[in-house]
Amino acid sequence: MIQRFGFCCKWLNDHSEFGGMKVNAKDRDLNGRSTTMRWLREHPDDAVQRQWDIMNHNATAARKLVQRVGSLPPERRMVRLGSEMLQGYTEANWIDWWQQPHIQDHCARIFAPVGEMARRLDVKVSFHPGQFCVLSSESEDIRKRSIEEFEYHVDMARWMGFGKSFQDGCKINVHISGRRGPQGIIDALPKLSPEARNLITIENDEMGWGLDASLELEKHVALVMDIHHHWIRDEEYIEANDDRVKRVIDSWRGQRPTMHYSYSRDEWLTPAYPDGNMHEGFHDMQTLLDKGCKKQKLRAHSELLPNRAVNEWALTFLPELDIQVEAKMKNLAAEQLHNQAVELGLV
Repeated sequence: MIQRFGFCCKWLNDHSEFGGMKVNAKDRDLNGRSTTMRWLREHPDDAVQRQWDIMNHNATAARKLVQRVGSLPPERRMVRLGSEMLQGYTEANWIDWWQQPHIQDHCARIFAPVGEMARRLDVKVSFHPGQFCVLSSESEDIRKRSIEEFEYHVDMARWMGFGKSFQDGCKINVHISGRRGPQGIIDALPKLSPEARNLITIENDEMGWGLDASLELEKHVALVMDIHHHWIRDEEYIEANDDRVKRVIDSWRGQRPTMHYSYSRDEWLTPAYPDGNMHEGFHDMQTLLDKGCKKQKLRAHSELLPNRAVNEWALTFLPELDIQVEAKMKNLAAEQLHNQAVELGLV
C-alpha cells in the first residue's frame, strides 16, 4: 500500500509566495478565490454574478489542483481541499439561493470532474471544516449550525462521488471541541446524513479534548491522530508502537489512516533558545515552559519542518499512517518531509 505525504489547501511554487500578495502568482488557477459577506451585501446588483464566478473558478481550481497533485510521485498524492469554495453556503442570507435546484444541479456538474480526476490519478482528498463547526457544543443552535456546516462539506464530497462507503477516498475532519466532548459527537452522528457518517473523522485537540478522549469514539468514527497536538497537550512524543496508535489505526476498519503533523514556529521557541539553536533534537515541554515559552503559542504551525530529529520521529508512523503536513508552506513543506524520507530510505 502506498505511504503518502499530503498538504493543505493551496499550491505554492516557491518560498516567495508565502504570506502575501505573491501567493498564487504563478499558478493562480490552481488556488481558490473568495469574497466577503459584507461585499455581497454592499453590492446587491453584482452579488449573484460574483457568486457564479467564484463557484465556477473554485471548482475548476480544485480539479486543476488535484491534477497537479496527481502528477507528483504516487507517495505525494494527497491534498486537503479548501472549505471556502462556495461562499456563504450556510449563511442565512444565501442558504436559500444555494439550495435552488438549478444551483445544486450546476454544483453537481462542476464538482463531479474533481472526484473523477482524484480517482483516476489515485489522489486522496479531504476537507477540514473550520473552528466554528462544533458538533459537541452545549448550545442547540450552535450544534444545528455546525451540522449544516459539516453537511456543506459533505455536499461537495457527494458531488465528487465520495461518501458511498466508509472512508472511500475522502475524509471530512473535525475536532471534538465543545463542552459535551465525545458524547456530544456520538449524539450528533444520527443527525448526520449517511454520507457524512461515512466520511467524518475526529481529531484530537491541542488544548481541549486530547487523544484519550478521541479514543472513546474508536468504535463510532475513524480517528485522525495529530502528533503535534498530542505533544502540546500531553507533553509526550508518542511512540509509533503505542497501543493507542494501534487503536487509532483500527478505527479505520482496514482503510489506510491519515495523521497530522506540524511543528512549532521559531518565534515561539526563541525564549528557550536565545542562541537560535532550536532545531536540534527533541524539546522537553516543561523546560520550554520554565524558560518562558507559552503552550498557546507553541501550537501555531511552522512554515517548514526544520527539525530533522523530530521529522524522523514523525516518519516512524509512516508504515501504518499517511502523513498530512500542516505547515504553512503547504506542498513545499510536504516535499521537504518526503525528501527526508527518501534520504533515509523509507520510501
